[in-house]
Amino acid sequence: MKYYYVYLLESIENDNLYIGYTTDLVKRLREHNNGLNTSTKPYRPWRVIYYEACLNEDDAKRREKYLKTNQGARLIKRRVKEYFYFKKNSN
Repeated sequence: MKYYYVYLLESIENDNLYIGYTTDLVKRLREHNNGLNTSTKPYRPWRVIYYEACLNEDDAKRREKYLKTNQGARLIKRRVKEYFYFKKNSN
Protein backbone atom coordinates (compact mmCIF):
# COMPACT_ATOMS: atom_id res chain seq x y z
CA MET A 1 0.00 0.00 0.00
CA LYS A 2 1.37 3.41 -0.99
CA TYR A 3 0.92 6.44 1.25
CA TYR A 4 1.10 10.11 0.36
CA TYR A 5 2.33 12.31 3.19
CA VAL A 6 1.39 15.94 3.70
CA TYR A 7 3.99 17.41 6.01
CA LEU A 8 4.86 20.54 7.95
CA LEU A 9 8.52 21.45 8.31
CA GLU A 10 10.02 23.96 10.68
CA SER A 11 13.35 25.65 10.10
CA ILE A 12 15.57 25.01 13.11
CA GLU A 13 17.44 28.27 12.50
CA ASN A 14 14.62 30.81 12.14
CA ASP A 15 11.23 29.12 12.75
CA ASN A 16 10.06 29.39 9.11
CA LEU A 17 7.38 26.84 8.19
CA TYR A 18 7.00 24.88 4.96
CA ILE A 19 4.17 22.60 3.80
CA GLY A 20 4.60 19.92 1.15
CA TYR A 21 3.63 16.40 0.16
CA THR A 22 5.60 13.30 -0.79
CA THR A 23 5.52 9.52 -0.89
CA ASP A 24 8.82 9.18 1.03
CA LEU A 25 8.96 11.51 4.02
CA VAL A 26 12.46 10.57 5.17
CA LYS A 27 13.93 11.01 1.68
CA ARG A 28 12.10 14.31 1.17
CA LEU A 29 13.37 15.73 4.48
CA ARG A 30 16.90 14.74 3.44
CA GLU A 31 16.40 16.57 0.12
CA HIS A 32 15.22 19.72 1.94
CA ASN A 33 18.20 19.57 4.30
CA ASN A 34 20.66 18.98 1.45
CA GLY A 35 19.45 22.13 -0.32
CA LEU A 36 17.76 20.39 -3.26
CA ASN A 37 14.63 22.56 -2.96
CA THR A 38 15.22 26.21 -3.89
CA SER A 39 12.40 27.56 -1.72
CA THR A 40 13.66 25.86 1.44
CA LYS A 41 17.42 25.94 0.84
CA PRO A 42 18.11 29.29 2.59
CA TYR A 43 16.38 28.18 5.80
CA ARG A 44 18.15 24.88 6.44
CA PRO A 45 18.19 22.74 8.52
CA TRP A 46 14.58 21.56 8.76
CA ARG A 47 12.67 19.19 11.00
CA VAL A 48 9.28 17.55 10.52
CA ILE A 49 6.85 18.75 13.17
CA TYR A 50 3.61 17.33 11.72
CA TYR A 51 2.45 14.99 8.98
CA GLU A 52 -0.69 13.31 7.71
CA ALA A 53 -0.92 10.18 5.56
CA CYS A 54 -3.36 9.74 2.66
CA LEU A 55 -4.07 6.71 0.50
CA ASN A 56 -4.94 8.83 -2.52
CA GLU A 57 -2.53 11.26 -4.20
CA ASP A 58 -5.29 13.70 -5.17
CA ASP A 59 -6.42 13.87 -1.53
CA ALA A 60 -2.86 14.68 -0.44
CA LYS A 61 -2.47 17.37 -3.12
CA ARG A 62 -5.79 18.94 -2.17
CA ARG A 63 -4.86 18.90 1.53
CA GLU A 64 -1.45 20.47 0.82
CA LYS A 65 -3.07 23.20 -1.27
CA TYR A 66 -5.63 23.90 1.48
CA LEU A 67 -3.00 24.06 4.25
CA LYS A 68 -1.14 26.69 2.21
CA THR A 69 -4.16 29.02 2.32
CA ASN A 70 -4.68 31.50 5.16
CA GLN A 71 -7.47 29.41 6.64
CA GLY A 72 -5.40 26.22 6.30
CA ALA A 73 -2.36 27.86 7.90
CA ARG A 74 -4.47 28.85 10.90
CA LEU A 75 -5.82 25.30 11.15
CA ILE A 76 -2.40 23.65 11.03
CA LYS A 77 -1.02 26.08 13.64
CA ARG A 78 -3.93 25.21 15.93
CA ARG A 79 -3.25 21.53 15.26
CA VAL A 80 0.30 21.89 16.60
CA LYS A 81 -0.55 24.53 19.19
CA GLU A 82 0.90 22.58 22.11
CA TYR A 83 4.19 22.07 20.23
CA PHE A 84 4.57 25.83 19.71
CA TYR A 85 3.49 26.58 23.28
CA PHE A 86 6.01 24.12 24.74
CA LYS A 87 8.76 25.39 22.46
CA LYS A 88 8.10 29.01 23.39
CA ASN A 89 8.06 28.31 27.12
CA SER A 90 11.06 25.97 27.19
CA ASN A 91 13.55 28.72 26.28
